[in-house]
Amino acid sequence: MAKKHVVYIVSHIHKSLAFEWIVSGLRKDIKFTFILLNPSGSLLEDFLIHHQINVKRITYRNKKDFIPAFLKTFFFLLFKRPQIVHAHLLDAQLIGLTAAWFAGIRKRIYTRHNSNYHHVYHPQGVKFDLWSNKLATHIISISQATDVTLHQLENASASKIIKIPHGFDLNLFAEVPAIRVDSIKAKWNIPADRPIVGVIARHIEWKGIQFIIPAFKKFLEQYPTATLVLANASGPYHETLLKLLSDVQKNHIVLIPFEEDVTALYPVFDMYVHTPVDSLCEAFGQTYCEALAAGIPSIFTPSGIGAEFIQNEKNALLVDFQNSDSIYKAMINLWGNPELRNHLIKNGRQDVFSKFGLDSMLNSLKKLYDA
Repeated sequence: MAKKHVVYIVSHIHKSLAFEWIVSGLRKDIKFTFILLNPSGSLLEDFLIHHQINVKRITYRNKKDFIPAFLKTFFFLLFKRPQIVHAHLLDAQLIGLTAAWFAGIRKRIYTRHNSNYHHVYHPQGVKFDLWSNKLATHIISISQATDVTLHQLENASASKIIKIPHGFDLNLFAEVPAIRVDSIKAKWNIPADRPIVGVIARHIEWKGIQFIIPAFKKFLEQYPTATLVLANASGPYHETLLKLLSDVQKNHIVLIPFEEDVTALYPVFDMYVHTPVDSLCEAFGQTYCEALAAGIPSIFTPSGIGAEFIQNEKNALLVDFQNSDSIYKAMINLWGNPELRNHLIKNGRQDVFSKFGLDSMLNSLKKLYDA
């Protein structure tokens, strides 16, 4: 029996462990082709070429490239005739699903990677989500946040929506050689023998970093050697956050614009903080799973997938939305209580390994492609 031909259409992705895992896990059963809508080469493209996966890069820098990218995608699909198109991220959805519809591809899937972002911050963008919902034959919802957005805010057809949470090769986070961790510390000049508070989140308002910084300042008063590490430190809210940090001595702040070896970055932290501003703004939040798999005692607000499995004082500490004082108290509680830290580490790892293993996601995707 011939393999199903699935074309993944992905926009503005430089590196993705998730796509690497999907390709590696399903390539025996599925013929993959990737269309990468990127301005230039990427680590994902290098990975696909190295593993002999068909890949076509279509130059896509911004909306000015939309029409030529659409036409190239349309003709590619028209001549290759895959059974399935699976789009990821907004530009890929708009180009890929539309081109697939015009090309007569009967099975058109997209994974919903944003939740209520357009509804809250850019209402004019809601029409793009609605267009994607209309053209897709199947919509993958990844968490309660995307469930609520699709069902309640957008009235998407319930028959199209399939729940498939992200899965992870969790051992990559749980078993990191010390030499790689030491390399990260040296690369970014992260000090040893002091409390290291970690944050991995782009500098976007809804990520809630503006509430973490005042909490850290108060924590620094109690623990004067503490250091705050902000990774993925770029984005539209970056300058605002720098102003909040302006009265903190520079030897207590480490800014990391991008770190490829994220699995070795987590073990650098003594505690981890991730505090999106409401329950829906985070569509999934891979960092919930990654931090706990890495064994880092964590402080969270319950957004995205975190709202489905994080339990206060069982696998992490839950804090109130948009509340610096709540975050500060949790930091003090966590750092001053080794027993609690060990308890959270043990349960956190158990919970993510039982709920977010890679096999569950791969089996669900294969079932969807085979149907």
